[in-house]
Amino acid sequence: MTLTSQVLITSQLENTLLELETLRKDEQIIEIYSKSFATKLMQGKEEELSNPKVHRIAGEKQSFTLADAKVVISKAYLASEEKMVIILVADHFSTYVQNSLLKVIEEPPKNKIFIFLTESKSAILPTIKSRLPISILSEVKEEKELGLDMKYLSLESVYEFTQIHERTDAKAMKLLIEEISKEAIRSEGYDLDEKTLSLFSNTFIALDVGSPPSFVLNTLLLKLLARKKR
Repeated sequence: MTLTSQVLITSQLENTLLELETLRKDEQIIEIYSKSFATKLMQGKEEELSNPKVHRIAGEKQSFTLADAKVVISKAYLASEEKMVIILVADHFSTYVQNSLLKVIEEPPKNKIFIFLTESKSAILPTIKSRLPISILSEVKEEKELGLDMKYLSLESVYEFTQIHERTDAKAMKLLIEEISKEAIRSEGYDLDEKTLSLFSNTFIALDVGSPPSFVLNTLLLKLLARKKR
């Protein structure tokens, strides 16, 4: 890893953030994250977090909000000759948050570096992906069988799969959709233009606003089925 503008995808958010801090030389680091992440970060790590060269800002809400994005923008436009690394941390970033940050990322102020640290690649908008390099950090973890052959997706398999996950909660559904997106891309069996790829990020928005997870899953799979190559 390096302290350059980028998106880092990892399930180990806390450890990766602390590792980024160790890379600091003369840079000023500002970390901005949600209240829920701040709670997880502090658990048993108070001594590790006593770095006077790192400024940490926790939001007031459990998720990363537009208010947090405004803090990012205000820090970015602070006049300074010192290099500043602004690290944004969240399980995922909503479309609204990413769109609000697009201009400052597209035309970054002098000496400002932006690092997104998140768990989900599929939730990152194409507009962000086109402006920042993405790195998926390799981690030792058990691969789970999806239980759905994306190469041979059909109405019947969609129905059976949604029935199996009828009671899957929103958090688990996000992980499931992440795997579906990976399998859809690997299969090379779908016309995945930019509009279709946005389906995956839209599912996260739907789950965040309280849409029933099984309904979100069913809608996504039916729309993918419509884009299946014949």
